[in-house]
Amino acid sequence: MKHSLLLLGAVLACVMSATTLAGYADDRAEIENLSNRYMIAVDSGDMDSVMATWTTDGTLVWADGVEHGKEAIRKAMAGFSQARAKSIPEGATSWPRSRHFILNHVIDVQGNTAKTLAYWFEITNNTPQKDVQLVYFGHYEDELVKQNGHWLFKVRKVYNESLSNRALVYPGLGEKNPHK
Repeated sequence: MKHSLLLLGAVLACVMSATTLAGYADDRAEIENLSNRYMIAVDSGDMDSVMATWTTDGTLVWADGVEHGKEAIRKAMAGFSQARAKSIPEGATSWPRSRHFILNHVIDVQGNTAKTLAYWFEITNNTPQKDVQLVYFGHYEDELVKQNGHWLFKVRKVYNESLSNRALVYPGLGEKNPHK
């Protein structure tokens, strides 16, 4: 009887661990997909899809400042879709593009909240030589919440390491000041 109880306990522990790991894997996959959907929507100028990745009270911290709430974020980012539409000449059959990429996700899920770090970069073929060049690069530091079974950005800090909000050290990435 004692061995049966120990075996049952071991089986239950394995099942519970597998369920926990499957839950984490599902959360991680959805968070990565959220980041990818955001990037693709930004590049296509689809502001409705961009905004669908945010909580109502989300905060965007980026090179242009700090935006609080979905409407402020939409207004601040509206230039992405407007610039894209204006850049396409009437009758064009193709046009130069920029694309954003996100990689190296580090994701820490704690129940219905998560923190993520990820690198990003942007490339373009809108150059005089018609080649592909790196435009910008940086990283994200995100805080997410799970609402109605789906992950959304609560706080998104966009560090563009090519612009004015670049820093000597990024503590969020684990960097330490070399001068101390």
